[in-house]
Amino acid sequence: MALTPKLALRQSQSLVMTPQLMQAIKLLQLSSLDLVAYVEKELEQNPLLERQEAPAPEPRDGPAEPEVAEGDWGEPAPGSRADVEARLDTDYGNVFPDDAPQSPERAAPAAAAEPGDWSGFGVGGAASGEGADLEAYVADRATLSDHLERQLAVAVPNATDRLVGQHLIDLIDPAGYLREPLETVADRLGAPIGRVERVLAVIQTFEPTGVGARSLKECLALQLRELDRYDPAMQALLDNLELVARRDLAALRRLCGVDEEDLSDMLAELRRLDPKPGHAFGSEIVQPVVPDVTVRPAPDGSWIVELVADALPRVLVNQSYYAKVVRTTKSDTEKTFMTECLQTANWLTRSLEQRARTILKVATEIVRQQDGFLTLGVAHLRPLNLRMIADAIGMHESTVSRVTANKYLATPRGVFELKYFFTAAIASADGGDAHSAEAVRHRIRAMIEAESPDDVLSDDTIVKRLHDGGVEIARRTVAKYRESLRIPSSVQRRREKQGAARAS
Repeated sequence: MALTPKLALRQSQSLVMTPQLMQAIKLLQLSSLDLVAYVEKELEQNPLLERQEAPAPEPRDGPAEPEVAEGDWGEPAPGSRADVEARLDTDYGNVFPDDAPQSPERAAPAAAAEPGDWSGFGVGGAASGEGADLEAYVADRATLSDHLERQLAVAVPNATDRLVGQHLIDLIDPAGYLREPLETVADRLGAPIGRVERVLAVIQTFEPTGVGARSLKECLALQLRELDRYDPAMQALLDNLELVARRDLAALRRLCGVDEEDLSDMLAELRRLDPKPGHAFGSEIVQPVVPDVTVRPAPDGSWIVELVADALPRVLVNQSYYAKVVRTTKSDTEKTFMTECLQTANWLTRSLEQRARTILKVATEIVRQQDGFLTLGVAHLRPLNLRMIADAIGMHESTVSRVTANKYLATPRGVFELKYFFTAAIASADGGDAHSAEAVRHRIRAMIEAESPDDVLSDDTIVKRLHDGGVEIARRTVAKYRESLRIPSSVQRRREKQGAARAS
């Protein structure tokens, strides 16, 4: 075979991850709070982007018009929001490569969000800063470290001891415990072990009581000393906390030298103590969950699914400003910069609208699939996976996975993450429909909560009852679900319930 150079034509398909495509994928999986921060950054960098002013809501006399398909989930009514979304899907190309391509044409403007009385915070707020941000005037929650440092400055006058105390405070974890050995701390600071122990003893007198302890026993002992209840019997009780966990009351009575009534009082006093005193202080501000989609019942018995307008950033592209700058500028560099800004702005608005439509489409299908949960409760949660949703709405599984990440659905039964509705399937014992794993967990919890102290259910008994109810499940699966619900074994439950019954 001769080796000769030749020209050949080859046709192939490939997916190129352009920066715009990566941006669209990133926006799809961001939470609402992260999306607001991302759009704020783009508004600062791109001179062609502007916040979209939301018009005041118009009063309506009649009932609210549903925003997605009603009834039997058929075609949307003309003029409804779902009809607008359907037209946008036709007029506007899909920016996600995993889904079916559509004809890319010019996009219709997104529906304006309806602001509340205080709309100055976030992207949907007033662009001029007229809206007041009430959160800016709320005092920060004091952390445990700040609280201890203020007490250290008053209680320890010696500068060297304050340095040792500051280092010890830095080592205290959020629960209030000092996990590092004092010998290691003394070697690191080059200080005598006696000085470190003396400073730690001072810190252990600070509020909250029990802070700076090196073990659970020491934490509880510090609190009992503060209450003047650390007697020899209580000390013996703390020395045998493993027997307390096992509810071995006979051994505890023998070791503590008390009768049954005194032991019951000691255990009750132990339960009133705080095993994690540091948790009374916040280490950081906890952000509330902001739902992305809401679902509410319709008059005809179906469900109305709507996007939360306040969670959707609204931006516009200032085309007139772009045209004015391009006409007056003479530098090629400036023209190139403005052209890139225009492309970035157009793609951002397109990605935001596509993200909103995709979230609404996925949430609507989840609501359709989990209608039993919304109507009757968690016991009627159906088995569901990404493929079932992807096949129903004509999208790729990876797109559905990105949509359900960090997104929340507000229902009449509470606020749930979209991933909550995806549960494994457990086979039916009678050959019927499969059961959701979450529904089975709910049934196990209900069985255990209904048991009496004289009839505590073992895992084998739970397996039998579930099998009689049509659920084919193994004993090890029941044990795994019970442990995930933080429910102790039948032996521990029997001891706890019998001890509580005797105490009452």
